[in-house]
Amino acid sequence: MTRLPVVHHPDYQAPLHDGHTFPMSKYGYLREVLVERGLTAPGDWLTPAPATEAMIARAHDPAYVARVFGGTLTPEEEKRIGYPHTDRVTRRSRLASAGTLIAARFALETGIACNTAGGSHHARHEHGAGFCVFNDVAIAIRALQREGGLGPVLVIDCDVHQGDGTAAIFRGDPGVFTLSLHASGNYPFEKEAGDLDIALPDGSGDTEYLAALDTALDRVAGEGPFSIAFYNAGVDVHADDRLGRLTLTDAGIRARDCRIIEWAKARALPLTCVLGGGYDWDRHRLAERHAILFEEAQASL
Repeated sequence: MTRLPVVHHPDYQAPLHDGHTFPMSKYGYLREVLVERGLTAPGDWLTPAPATEAMIARAHDPAYVARVFGGTLTPEEEKRIGYPHTDRVTRRSRLASAGTLIAARFALETGIACNTAGGSHHARHEHGAGFCVFNDVAIAIRALQREGGLGPVLVIDCDVHQGDGTAAIFRGDPGVFTLSLHASGNYPFEKEAGDLDIALPDGSGDTEYLAALDTALDRVAGEGPFSIAFYNAGVDVHADDRLGRLTLTDAGIRARDCRIIEWAKARALPLTCVLGGGYDWDRHRLAERHAILFEEAQASL
């Protein structure tokens, strides 16, 4: 059996205070679930080294990056991000960014690869926001573009929150097409215009969501061909998610992931999958929800 390339690092999980809104422990639980289901083995995952300041500064304002690395973010910047500005949080953000780039490189070779973190799509060129310090997908794309030979890139963002940071970073870049399928009434409350934005009303479930996704993919197909795609597979679209406003079931999420993976496979389009958002007090249940992506990715090989 061909093994799905999975990128993971134990330090994707950084300590936060008890009761923090962001479920940081889900990364550890996800690792356990992936091992339990035979989708990876202990020590079998690809392990990134932290992204360098120069690499990150190709997607972000160098002055902002220097403040993050130097531990000198302002209280306002820290509040906008929503994390305490600690060395461990910075390291986590650097590792996740490097992990998405590694996943992209393997996707180009094998057709599909997954990072067990990433999807920090609210981080903009000049600042972080919404639990996103650095925009890992933007960093990976800028790194690949710099190396040359990369054709048009597609970003498929299915997190419940709009990928506003990614859209802003690539505004005016004809080499990157951004699709965001999200809840209209959710964060960010001031949306950013991407190349294709589909906003669903609160309460939309499996049927409405999958129909909108099919429409979006049909429209995107006419914009290609693309050389690589990045898929943000946030599970905060689930009915039980604390920060989502949609009502997808586990089956709906599985159908979504399967549709996107098969759509890319049918076009021989390398697909880089990142974890995206998911918020549930039951961390093991949340990890199982995230694991659907890895099951469908493995099944596609």
